[in-house]
Amino acid sequence: MSDCCCVKSESASKNTAECPVSRTKGATVELQTVRAVLTSAALRRVTAATHRFCADPECDVVYFTDDGTTYSTTDIRVSVWQKEPAGARTVCYCFGENEADIRAEIAISGASDAVERVKAHIKASRCACEVRNPRGTCCLGDLGAAVKRVSESFTKLAVGSGHAHGRYGTERDVPDRGTRCA
Repeated sequence: MSDCCCVKSESASKNTAECPVSRTKGATVELQTVRAVLTSAALRRVTAATHRFCADPECDVVYFTDDGTTYSTTDIRVSVWQKEPAGARTVCYCFGENEADIRAEIAISGASDAVERVKAHIKASRCACEVRNPRGTCCLGDLGAAVKRVSESFTKLAVGSGHAHGRYGTERDVPDRGTRCA
C-alpha cells in the first residue's frame, strides 16, 4: 500500500505554467479541489479552464488559469499554509496537523508522531487531500518537511537558550489534541 493517499498523474505534474504575478511555475489542480476551497463569491467566477497552484509564499495568488484569471488568498475559504507565516500553519487539511501542535508535541516528548498518525489515517482510507488540501495533493511530504523544520528550529532554540522548552513551558500549557475536529 502506498504511504500517500493521492496518486498524482505524470501528465499533471509536468503540466505547468507560470503565475502571472510571481512567475512561479504552478502545477495543475483539479477543478473539484478549486471549487471546494473557493469562497462563494469567487466560485461565481470559476470556469472549466485549467487551474494551477502558485506556492510562492510572497505571492497573494493561490490559483491562476491560462486565460489570466487569478484567485487570491482572500478568495479561499481556508488558510493556505504556503501563504501563511510560519508558526501555527495547518499542514494537513484532513486531520488538522499544524505547526503549533507539532511544536507542543516535541516540547513534551522530544519528537512528533504527526506523520505516523496521518499514515495510519491514509492506511484506513480516511484522507481526502485531493479535495481538502488547496494544492490538491497528498500532504504527507509537506507534513514530514514541517516536522523536520519545527524539530530543527526547536533544537536551535533549545541549544541557543539553554532550555528544552519551546513555546509551551509545561505540559499543562499544551492544547488538548483530543478536542479538534477534522
